[in-house]
Amino acid sequence: MAWDVAKTEVFRTTTGHPDYLLFRCSEVSHNLSGKLCPKYLSLDKIRDMRIGYARVSTDDQTLDLQRDALKRARCREIYEEQASGKTTGRPQLDGCIKSLREGDTLVVWRLDRLGRNLADLVRLIADLEQRKVNFESLTEKIETRSPAGRLVFHVFAALAEFERNLIRERTVAGLKAARARGRKGGRPAKLAAKEIKTIRGLLRTSDMPVAEIAARFGVARSTLYRSILKPAV
Repeated sequence: MAWDVAKTEVFRTTTGHPDYLLFRCSEVSHNLSGKLCPKYLSLDKIRDMRIGYARVSTDDQTLDLQRDALKRARCREIYEEQASGKTTGRPQLDGCIKSLREGDTLVVWRLDRLGRNLADLVRLIADLEQRKVNFESLTEKIETRSPAGRLVFHVFAALAEFERNLIRERTVAGLKAARARGRKGGRPAKLAAKEIKTIRGLLRTSDMPVAEIAARFGVARSTLYRSILKPAV
């Protein structure tokens, strides 16, 4: 007696496929062993995928809250990561971003799960917008599919630019104030002016090797040469 056993799997095509879209693959077997018959294979394109990204900072934290929220938001795939927000390398986020295609939506539980700071968040969202990928944050109820949602991120971009300019202005003002008080930036000099004067005298009148002079003053030969080449104050 023959039985039909249906198996369904959701997967993305390989990079060789021109569209690299998500498909639902249904294969039918005509025996109880479950051996699949390729001639019955059917492919159906799934567009507008909702893909979730969840992140916690430490091993003590759990992803359950974010995972449950992303599942309720109908995310077909969820990328999970344990990494600090200050960490530069986040391989799961990189993989998530690469998997997104035009029309897809990246979903996060909260904005701070995605960007390290406001400027980083704006950069990521701008990159997604250029690729025609939507973004949604569940907690803040922000999404870029609608004009109102895009307006919110344009405001964020303006705030990020304002923050960068403010930091730059404060840095320049601080350097000017330090110079006015006679302070100079950079590392302190290895050799004092009196020591440089002594070294110059030794090089002119002594047969002592440069390496020995450098060792006496506790500096490398390259440091000694740089110091004596500077104009005397």
